Amino acid sequence: MADTIKVDQTLDCKGLLCPMPVIRTKQAIDKMAVGQVLEMISTDPGSVADMMAWSKRTGHELLEHRQGNGLFQFYIRKTK
Repeated sequence: MADTIKVDQTLDCKGLLCPMPVIRTKQAIDKMAVGQVLEMISTDPGSVADMMAWSKRTGHELLEHRQGNGLFQFYIRKTK
C-alpha cells in the first residue's frame, strides 16, 4: 500500500531513541495541513508500539507501517 500513498513530507529519525521519534513526529505533523501524509523513518524498534499508541491518542491516522533492513517506516495522515 505504501507505494500508492502520496507522501507530503519525510522525517528522518534514524539513530534517535524513544521518545525522540514521537516528539519529532508531533512537531512535523503540527506544521502540516490536514490530510497531508508524513513518512517517518526510524531505527528504534520501540517506535512501532510508540507510534501506534501516539496515533490512537492523537487521532492522527496511521495508514501503514513497514519494517525491514533495520528500518521502521510509518505513514501518518494528519486528521485535525
